[in-house]
Parts: sequence; C-alpha cells; structure tokens
Amino acid sequence: MQRSSGTGRLGTQLRDGRTRLATLYQEGCCKLRLPRAHGSALEAVLINTSGGLTGGDAIGWEAEASAGCKVVLTTQACERAYRSTGDAAEILVKLQVGRDAHLDWLPQETILFERSRLERRLEVDLEEGATFTAVEAVLLGREAMGETARRACLSDNWRIRRNGRLIHAEATRLDGTDIERGALSLLAGNNAFATVLAITPDAANKLEALRSLLPAHVAAGASVIEDRLVLRALAPSGLALRRVLAPAIALLSGAGTLPRLWTI
Repeated sequence: MQRSSGTGRLGTQLRDGRTRLATLYQEGCCKLRLPRAHGSALEAVLINTSGGLTGGDAIGWEAEASAGCKVVLTTQACERAYRSTGDAAEILVKLQVGRDAHLDWLPQETILFERSRLERRLEVDLEEGATFTAVEAVLLGREAMGETARRACLSDNWRIRRNGRLIHAEATRLDGTDIERGALSLLAGNNAFATVLAITPDAANKLEALRSLLPAHVAAGASVIEDRLVLRALAPSGLALRRVLAPAIALLSGAGTLPRLWTI
C-alpha cells in the first residue's frame, strides 16, 4: 500500500542581533513555512501535507538553533494518527541547541484515532548555556464526535542531553487496555493529557508562578529538579487541556507568548 514519508530540516544563524535562516531542506510530505515575526526569534511552522499518519508512514523533523539564536517550532494544525492495519506510524524529531541559544518545541496536539499505532521519538542535544521548552499533548479521539479511541496505541520516548550527557529521559506508552484508561493512577477516565518541559536556570523561580496558573478542576502538577521544570496534566477534553497549556506555554516559552497558530 502507498505510504507517506518526509523530512523537514532547518538551521539558523545569528546576524545583526536577530535569528536568521541558514539552511532549509524539505522532502516528501514534510513542508516548512516561516511566517513573518516581529520579535528576535525565528518561527517555523511544520506541515505534514499528507493530512495525517497511518501504519507504515514515517516523517522526520530536524532543527538547529546555532549559538545565541532563538527558534520557535510549531505545527500548522493537530497531527492525526489514523487506524493502522498492523505497522506503527513513526515520527522522529532531532533538535540541536547551540551555546546560549533557546529553542521552543511547541507542536499542537496529536489526535489518536481508534486502533491507531504511533511511535514517536524526541532527541535533543543542548550545548552549554542552552535553554529549551517542549510540549507534547495527546487527544484520544475527537470529543465532538463522541470518540474515545480506547484501542489507540502510543509509544513516546524523550532523550535530552547536555554536552553529550543524558539529563532527561522519559517514556509514555499506551497499549489500548482498559486499565490504563480508567485506573486512578493512570488516565482516570480522561481523554487528553500533556507534558510540558522547560530546561532553564530559573526553573525554580517559575514553579510557583506556573502552579498559580493551573485550574483547580483539572488534574495537573508541576515540579522542579535542578534546572528542569516538568508539568503534567490530564483533562476530560482537548479544550480543557488547552486552558492549562496556553498560559503555561506563555510563561515558559522563550518568546513569552503562544505561537500565533495556537490562537487561531
């Protein structure tokens, strides 16, 4: 059967105090667009022109923020993982952040459809003084259609290194069993969840501000270990989850605001 594949890659350089595009490569279903921005950061929009992913599809995104640069990466819309007949769809993201540079990895939510299978990997290399903010949010089915995608499967692995040393690793796995969807220690009946990670020297200073932004009716918690601030949130719907993520991203992103596409 026909399968989608693609690669998108960009590199930056600092010139006249602003982050400028240095290299751009796109192949297959992966496209990159650079909207006009008023700040010093370069914003790139990642587009999967296939409209979604299913079993056997594979896409890869790569970006490099050179020394002193500020880069914001987001997506045009929610990524969608559709029903698979066997194989998993694959997404590989590789990011390099140079000395004293900052990169925001802020894709919009991933929607998992019934019997979808998605394997996703995030690999980040930070140099000395580099800072980083990332979000990954998952919606289980479409709320408006009454979907819950109870047999969706997900494997999501993060590996973040500084100067070659592993400083953060985590793995999320959904295998389509009832216990993971209903157990109080797992999803507890929620259909949306997210992780936000900020690696910054002032992580501890931002913790209380972040906690004050969390709605009381949503299961969410934040903690700090050294220079890593981690927020995890569960919500009954995508809209409820966005109400948690929007102020958190605005607080923790290098640009200090949401990407424009998050507000449309």
